[in-house]
Amino acid sequence: MTLGSNGTVPEVLLRLQAGDAQAREEFLQEYKPFVWKTAMNLCKRHLEWGASDELSIALIAFNSAIDSYNHEKKVPFLPYARVVIENRLKDYFRKECRIQIECPYDAASDEGTAFSPAEIQSAWNDFRDRTIEDERREELVEYEKLLGNFGIDFESLVEASPKHRDSRETLFRVARLVVSLPDMMESLLKKKQLPINELVLKTGVNRKTLERGRKFIIATALVLFYPMEFPYIRSYINFDAS
Repeated sequence: MTLGSNGTVPEVLLRLQAGDAQAREEFLQEYKPFVWKTAMNLCKRHLEWGASDELSIALIAFNSAIDSYNHEKKVPFLPYARVVIENRLKDYFRKECRIQIECPYDAASDEGTAFSPAEIQSAWNDFRDRTIEDERREELVEYEKLLGNFGIDFESLVEASPKHRDSRETLFRVARLVVSLPDMMESLLKKKQLPINELVLKTGVNRKTLERGRKFIIATALVLFYPMEFPYIRSYINFDAS
């Protein structure tokens, strides 16, 4: 039940919002690492499932974010969910007197209850006004660092990007294949090189096209492989066009 390629994936979330309990449970299990990382980053200490109240509260908040998310606002789900989790944890900390911090939520609300309309609006306002630009910048910085490990910078990536739709779709298809094959993706991450010979055999794309599109394929594969780290970049690109 992974989020789709454009990062907002209304088709997945609408299914969960419509009441598919089994799909929701699978979704929650799949994104527990995201919930854990978000809570850890805020708490600044190690947390363990089953032993840390913060993780239980964060998971409840993530579940509530599924219901309160509105894809018509044209923002990726994961950054929105991150704000919802952080706000719920801040509210928890404030009430527990663990840290002094302002929080937009009503102190009378329980962590286990659904968000009120005011809470939902507060989360959206917080996301729009304080978070989106900072997160976009941070994401681009992290993506640039990751690309640097493969000898790619933004300037060379722009130069290597195909200008024609058919060429882009071909390279998107190759990148999706790389990510779908664990051994190939592991080799790419380890050796920092594309297995051109193997890709020629598996895709039927000629060698010259693959070599010319190497940087574009790698950059695309990394975004697809790390969906939780780069939700904004994913939302900018129509990976499904093929």
